[in-house]
Amino acid sequence: MHCPYCQHTDTRVIDSRVSEDGVMIRRRRVCEACGERFSTVESFELKLPVVIKSDSRREPFSAHKLRLSFDRALQKRPVSEEQVEAAVRHVISRVRQTGERELPSRQIGELVMAELRKVDQVGYVRFASVYRSFEDVADFREELDRLERDHRTAAEAQLSLLSDDADTPSRRKGGK
Repeated sequence: MHCPYCQHTDTRVIDSRVSEDGVMIRRRRVCEACGERFSTVESFELKLPVVIKSDSRREPFSAHKLRLSFDRALQKRPVSEEQVEAAVRHVISRVRQTGERELPSRQIGELVMAELRKVDQVGYVRFASVYRSFEDVADFREELDRLERDHRTAAEAQLSLLSDDADTPSRRKGGK
């Protein structure tokens, strides 16, 4: 491994850590020549499917393009780097799990939207507006209404779980 500061070829690993999901290893290194420290990230390389674009062109799957999509959608949003990385890794994992040699770009876009929806609703709407080619304000309103409906349904489901817990004998005042 070449030192990024002095280009010396002799660097030493001083610490290694496996990521939470076990997909990557982060290594702290020190250059034997200049003493500078830097980090490297290792991940396994698997053959990902070819992406079939809407105009029937085929191109190799690009994790870099995927990351750029997340970055654009989440620009200036309060989302941590770790959340973005986890979302990108999750999409790549889901793409791998298909086991397909070719995958329509539309399917990948749906995976991205599902992850964005979990991470940040504004980022989700930004991505959806471009991905689904919103034509006017009515398209935005429709998507926002759907998002709000789904959010309300999820909140009601959470509340029903809490109220079910409150009805159990161990939760009632007086016990027994």
